[in-house]
Amino acid sequence: MTLPPVAHAGPQAGALLAVLHADAFPAAERWDAEAMDVLLAMPGTFAGVARTGAGIPGGFVMGRVAADEAEILTLAVRGTARRQGLGRALLAWLRAEAASHGARRLFLEVSAHNAAARALYRAAGFAEAGRRRAYYPDGSDAFVLAARLDDPEG
Repeated sequence: MTLPPVAHAGPQAGALLAVLHADAFPAAERWDAEAMDVLLAMPGTFAGVARTGAGIPGGFVMGRVAADEAEILTLAVRGTARRQGLGRALLAWLRAEAASHGARRLFLEVSAHNAAARALYRAAGFAEAGRRRAYYPDGSDAFVLAARLDDPEG
């Protein structure tokens, strides 16, 4: 399966990213346009948007790099755009982008209740590096996952 293309989101993309985030996360976990704009303005932060086959923005990923480490701040795919390879495309794009900025390891947090995201990350070579108890507003734990960027298998 060919992965959908991912394009850089510009510094003024906060409104679009907020709409995509709202369609992918429960109300208590949504980030608004102002929060997106603040994050995009931070040094080392970047975002990419993937479009569906119909050309509609279907998801995005936002990450940041500091020294030789990177983290995924959020990865969101609209409910109607899931199971089309957008999550894999966004993750692959972010890995390449972070590596191009000198990152050697990539970290993220994912809800223990989000089986689909955990499967995506496991397939991409991420391994558990820690756990944050009752991290999310619904009380679920967060798994801290890590992958090496200088090794294609994670």
